[in-house]
Amino acid sequence: MTRVTIWNEYRQERTDAAVGATYPDGIHGAVAAGLRDAGFDVGVATLDEPEHGLTDAVLAATDVLTWWGHAAHPEVADDVVERVQRRVLDGMGLIVLHSGHHSKIFRRLMGTSCDLKWREAGERERIWVVDPAHPIAEGLGDGFAIEEEEMYGEHFDVPAPDRLVLVSWFEGGEVFRSGCCYERGRGRIFYFRPGHETHPTYFHPGVRRVIANAARWASQPMGARPERGNRQPLEPLSIRSIDATD
Repeated sequence: MTRVTIWNEYRQERTDAAVGATYPDGIHGAVAAGLRDAGFDVGVATLDEPEHGLTDAVLAATDVLTWWGHAAHPEVADDVVERVQRRVLDGMGLIVLHSGHHSKIFRRLMGTSCDLKWREAGERERIWVVDPAHPIAEGLGDGFAIEEEEMYGEHFDVPAPDRLVLVSWFEGGEVFRSGCCYERGRGRIFYFRPGHETHPTYFHPGVRRVIANAARWASQPMGARPERGNRQPLEPLSIRSIDATD
């Protein structure tokens, strides 16, 4: 069974009454419930746990890591970010949700600022499927609508996705690349836009379907683990003098 670890800051749910009322079990609780319903083995880790809950042992047992962060990106320890990056490059999947676009791990893997436009107005978002052949689009039809969400708008400062699966249109007129696939090393990465903390987005069946589809897709490492380091020749070498500077 695919093992998914849900990572969440879990700060605003405890300090902001509106967020706590929307997600009484935390954003991680809502995401975890959707993935359990889809048949995944799910664990949870949060910012204020030792090592942010992302120990070597936890990551070694994780096939896919989801990441939601917003208000405390700078508090994530650099050594934990490096640990997560190594696992992604070695084949662990990563699903970055909503404001996780500014997380240390996503910015490191993208190599860009990951900046964008935004507006909090509780407006309608329509998510369109633009790559229906991709596994993440399975069961979504043409797309779906979320009645109230935060707006994200272009330009989104990320590398061009390897595959763009979803785009969003907002009531105020903006559009956004809201479902972006990347490959880094042996790992698969999916950025999924919806999920502002004051809206019950992670209870939406369409959103839950996307995250479950993404977890299945991201759980498959890209190819065999390569061998590196000193290597003996495949063919006999002729004896010759080797300059020390070669």
